[in-house]
Amino acid sequence: MQLLAQAATLWGIEPEYWDIWGQRHVPSEPAQRAILSSLGVNCQTEDELSDSIRARELGEWTRPLPPVVVTTASEVLRFPIRVRLDQADQAVEAEIEFEDGSRASGRIELAACAESARQQAAQQTYVEKTAEWPLSSPPGYHRLRARLAGLADAECRLIVTPEQAWLPECLGTGGKMAGLAVSLFGVRSARNWGCGDFTDLEHLLEWLKEDLGASFLALNPLHAIDNRQPYNISPYLPSSAFFRNPLYLDIERVPEFQRSTAAQRLLARAWVQNELAKLRESEFVEYERIWRLKQLFLILSFRQLLRNPASRRWRELQRFAGQGGERLHRFAVYCALWRHLHKSDRNLWIWQDWPPQYQHPDTLAVQEFARSHGRQVLFHKYLQWLVDEQLANVQDKAKQLGLPIGLYHDLALTTDKCGADLWAYRPFYVSGCRVGSPPDSFAPNGQDWAFPPPNAEKHREDGYRFFIDSIRANSRHGSALRIDHVMRLFRLYWIPDGMEAKDGAYVRDFHADLLGILALESVRGRFLIVGEDLGTVADNVRRELDRFGVLGYKVFYFEKNRGSYRKPEDFPRQALVSSTTHDLPTLAGFWLGRDIEARKAAGLLPDQASYQRQLSDRARDKQLMLDLLHELELVPGWFPHDASRVSELAGELHNAIIGLLMETPSMLMVLNQEDLTKETEQQNLPASTWQYPNWRRKMKYSVEELRTLPAARDFAAMFHNWLVKSGRTRGK
Repeated sequence: MQLLAQAATLWGIEPEYWDIWGQRHVPSEPAQRAILSSLGVNCQTEDELSDSIRARELGEWTRPLPPVVVTTASEVLRFPIRVRLDQADQAVEAEIEFEDGSRASGRIELAACAESARQQAAQQTYVEKTAEWPLSSPPGYHRLRARLAGLADAECRLIVTPEQAWLPECLGTGGKMAGLAVSLFGVRSARNWGCGDFTDLEHLLEWLKEDLGASFLALNPLHAIDNRQPYNISPYLPSSAFFRNPLYLDIERVPEFQRSTAAQRLLARAWVQNELAKLRESEFVEYERIWRLKQLFLILSFRQLLRNPASRRWRELQRFAGQGGERLHRFAVYCALWRHLHKSDRNLWIWQDWPPQYQHPDTLAVQEFARSHGRQVLFHKYLQWLVDEQLANVQDKAKQLGLPIGLYHDLALTTDKCGADLWAYRPFYVSGCRVGSPPDSFAPNGQDWAFPPPNAEKHREDGYRFFIDSIRANSRHGSALRIDHVMRLFRLYWIPDGMEAKDGAYVRDFHADLLGILALESVRGRFLIVGEDLGTVADNVRRELDRFGVLGYKVFYFEKNRGSYRKPEDFPRQALVSSTTHDLPTLAGFWLGRDIEARKAAGLLPDQASYQRQLSDRARDKQLMLDLLHELELVPGWFPHDASRVSELAGELHNAIIGLLMETPSMLMVLNQEDLTKETEQQNLPASTWQYPNWRRKMKYSVEELRTLPAARDFAAMFHNWLVKSGRTRGK
């Protein structure tokens, strides 16, 4: 057991965790062994454990420099170096190759450096020294080299970061802003093809500024998904986190579409116009039908481009493809290969069922496919180019309108285990475990999210390039980025295959490195960071997020203090406050218990007692809300001080809660679009798929109606009035 505990510590398995009820949990021996095995550790016997520990320690201590050093910019560069004890008084010749190609060199006397650790390995004593070099290193991605007598030259990636993430000047000294959260797929308009597109987004930005006076528009993740109902439409379960969904393209604004006679003739055909009318009028978003229709026109547009390989547009596509590099190429190959194989066999839905020679991106068969199907591969690069082009236009529009932030993007936690990223980058994920969450009041037996955890050691060995590229890809064309489940940077809850969610354990990541890199990318890209820190969160997590300038995420329903809802002044400054999230009921839905009824209808409640318990808990929370709103005088004195009697006055209550959130000192406030228009149904019902129309609900009003219908204009006026009263008009 001592060896198992030692191995668990070495490989980052936390020895315990505390749940939301204050109960301590210790991972079982089988769970620890299963997690270690998934990480490639031989651990079934005492001898195997001992050998695995010795091999790891030897590998770590005989390596003078770690694979990557992440440090904060200062006048002195500090980095760890490991040597044998008999070498601890030697001098190190150090050199840095900076990102711009310039170099600096110096001599470091190890005898003058502090010892930070010591370890026996292979019958030798090794020491770790903290080398100090009086050199001011600019933030960026550099190379560090060290030469020590008797040792081979050592080299590692050196990442120098700022102390904190970027914030716009208008958020300094009490500045505050507000925005609206919109699910782009659900945006209605008279001109789109059944789901929201990038042109709708531009029109929403105009309305946001002119009618609401808000500063930003928060979007669902725009990640590439398969657009297949009901299992492959969640924006939080992407096929790839590096690329975006071409479903959001406005086909009629594509230059090649406008020049294609074939595309124009097809659009004019009666069956196409009839299908477009049905898609616009449908109650829910019909992903497959929309994508099937848009693909027809995108193929015709691509053929139009191929006819003129000497054009400026062709050269721009080639430049984009070159800049996309290996990441874009692998994604495009995957998309072309999936389409090719599925066409030949309609039963092939996931890459795990493909012929073995196509299940890895580096096989000769895949390389030959990419060569022989070059146009099909280029087509998928073309789609990403169009997405990047149209989304860039949207953010440019936000800047022209003078919005301080404009687009606020969202980075999902997960990647579909059957998607493009797992096919292309399998070593960066761990097989044999799934990610989930421990038991809490929402899920008494824990949650199993069914996707593989990241391989933290592999990411570190690679210099965190995978993480860096994902941040860049998702912050592109925006000035804010939400990190879904930001605790991922610290630890994730792993569930070994064959075990239940309640039997999992937390596994650590290199959070200080990841937060430093996040700050660096934020400052370079000039986008602020919001970390979604809901759920079981250790105190040190929020302290570290604050230290790096990452805004916390506060949802009204969860903000209680000793059984009462928090007053506005009790909310933290460095945070975003929200009325709800996509996974939670709207304000109107909360008051009416629509989420509880939806869970009951979907069969997600185990028994009648659970249903009654949730109704009882809801009645208590509603009364607590009323108590606070009366105390703050946000509802008039005549407002009934009894939660059971106010359903007919829910609008007054609804406005009061929005006012409460606006009045908090928190830097950002975001209101879900469904809460602006007082809708009752939430966008996603967790733990359901076909039982509920997840990720398919459309807005109550179209883009055009938001500016013309009196009811919609009243909602906008309510938001604007609170925004002005609370001082959130444009920050300060």
